[in-house]
Amino acid sequence: MKSIQEHLQFHSEALALRSQRNEILASNIANAATPNFKAKDLKFDEMMQAKLGLGEIQTTDERHFTVASGPLDEGIGFRQNITPSKDGNTVELHVEQMQFSENVMRYQTSLEFLNRKIAGLRSAIKGE
Repeated sequence: MKSIQEHLQFHSEALALRSQRNEILASNIANAATPNFKAKDLKFDEMMQAKLGLGEIQTTDERHFTVASGPLDEGIGFRQNITPSKDGNTVELHVEQMQFSENVMRYQTSLEFLNRKIAGLRSAIKGE
């Protein structure tokens, strides 16, 4: 039987990473006019896999490719800009704003999933 912590772990880890990514993207937006500032981003999928301790994916045939899913290049990396700037700043405001908006929507979705799981657990405890 799963513990309550295991039941909620995925969405709680997702919320923490989404929050961290929001801070990084907000920092990028705030430094859009700072010369030589390098835009950063969090590699969400890789960080999530690392937090959940996922390892190598099992293959069923020798012709299948082996794929590792885990902490390979985990962490925060620099974003490559599409249009080079003269002052060395790699922040592209429209890209950062779009990434920030998408991340906020995903944060709210994870929060909603977590709330529903908690509501389900409450109902089970009450016997409803």
